[in-house]
Amino acid sequence: MTPSTLSKRPQPASAVTSAPVRDRTGWLAAASGAQRAAAVLLAALVLFALAGPLLWPGHAVQDLSRFLEAPSLAEPLGRDHLGRSVIARLAHATRLSLLMALLCVGTALLLGTLAGITAAWRGGWADTVLHGLSEAFIALPALLVVLIFSALANGELWSLYIGLALAQWVEYFRMIRSRSGLVLAGPAVEAAGLLQLGPVHIVRRHLWPELRPLLTTMATFGVGSSILALSTLGFVGVGVRPPTPELGQMITEAFPYYHEAPWMSLAPVLVLITILTGLLGLRNKESRP
Repeated sequence: MTPSTLSKRPQPASAVTSAPVRDRTGWLAAASGAQRAAAVLLAALVLFALAGPLLWPGHAVQDLSRFLEAPSLAEPLGRDHLGRSVIARLAHATRLSLLMALLCVGTALLLGTLAGITAAWRGGWADTVLHGLSEAFIALPALLVVLIFSALANGELWSLYIGLALAQWVEYFRMIRSRSGLVLAGPAVEAAGLLQLGPVHIVRRHLWPELRPLLTTMATFGVGSSILALSTLGFVGVGVRPPTPELGQMITEAFPYYHEAPWMSLAPVLVLITILTGLLGLRNKESRP
């Protein structure tokens, strides 16, 4: 019996139908208590980011007669120095930070993965060009790349998005290139080539199972890094332009009034701590030191 005959043998119906079920329930069954608590934290934060702007839509409405108004039932975090709703600004800032981070990480992951697999698979001039390009990006500090793009467009969201994505794609490229090179040089891929199973089979059966855990871990940390970078830029005044609310910018604006209204500066700090704690808690055992 030839290997091709073995590969074409029909699988039992139970095996075919049970695999997706295990995939859907596997994470919850294998997750530790800390991972489940982290998932609940992040889910609560995502719910706040989605529902908050609907419940408190007027994040830019100013009312100077309500200068540093104390928290109340209608305004759980009070009003800031311009009479704006702090919880409305916090909800919009949280949604902006999460969306920007997911968009930047998704773009960097896609670019880095495609470039890494191409370099490892094709080799030759493609590997030389892509590796040289990655070395050029590594020579520049990541925050400097974001600052350059932010300065070119005066804090426009698209410039921050491009800068953050370009600053992160190199990490994915280097890791995927290295891991893909090992997998593609293995006997399983060599056997698949001899059987002429094609690149789609190699990617689906050999590369993707090896790369998926690595990409998941890197993306988790990438979301945290992106949110911190965005907040850092807002904190130093070169990030998102006012009056668009952003977490770092909110901290900077609230500092002069810390003694009169400490909740204004503590609220965005608490959101940042919750995001980072949740993302770190999602790590699996293999990625922990």
